Amino acid sequence: MFDFEAAIFDLDGTLIDSMGVWEKIDVDFLTKRNLSVPEGYVDEICAKTFKESAIYTISLFNLDESVEDIIKEWNMMAIDEYSHHVPLKPHAKEYLMLLKKHRIKLAVATALPKVLYEPVLKNNSVYDLFDAFVSIDEVRRGKGSPDIYLLAAKKLGVNPKKCIAFEDILPGIQGIVSAGMTAYGVYDKYSKHEKEAIQRLSKGYIYDFAEMMQR
Repeated sequence: MFDFEAAIFDLDGTLIDSMGVWEKIDVDFLTKRNLSVPEGYVDEICAKTFKESAIYTISLFNLDESVEDIIKEWNMMAIDEYSHHVPLKPHAKEYLMLLKKHRIKLAVATALPKVLYEPVLKNNSVYDLFDAFVSIDEVRRGKGSPDIYLLAAKKLGVNPKKCIAFEDILPGIQGIVSAGMTAYGVYDKYSKHEKEAIQRLSKGYIYDFAEMMQR
């Protein structure tokens, strides 16, 4: 039934419907400093690590704040949302359970730190379905590189060529392909402008995980 041994999932915008939360956090964070969110800001930081995003934000707005303090503030703003309000994408849980039933190994490869990915997965009752978790803070380069996906495959003990991986943003898809894995694009309104480029690199492009269950 399956021609792969493992499936790796991004979280924000892919497995969970959370990108609106970050838009709100960005607005609230900058409004607090009497600043507005410039066009392209969310797109620019969505593939970066928290540290890279903080450095970029400090430079862009000439903020007299430390990287550590900004990361701490972002985490505090997000913890409540991720612990109680962020849902899974449609039919994501059903697809994960189907894969688990057929003994496909599952991993998370996310830009989120553990303080955020753990509560959102537990709140949606899917945390225990995963065999491995990788945060971008564990690797040297961001989502445009293969590093996070290769580390996920290593933790799973599966050859990268036997892995499929899901992402909603173009840098993520590029990293998956660079890792030698099969890429699937997932629609999210915040990355819809990248849809055609994602489709060119991906084996498939889905709007709902029910589509994967029908393959």
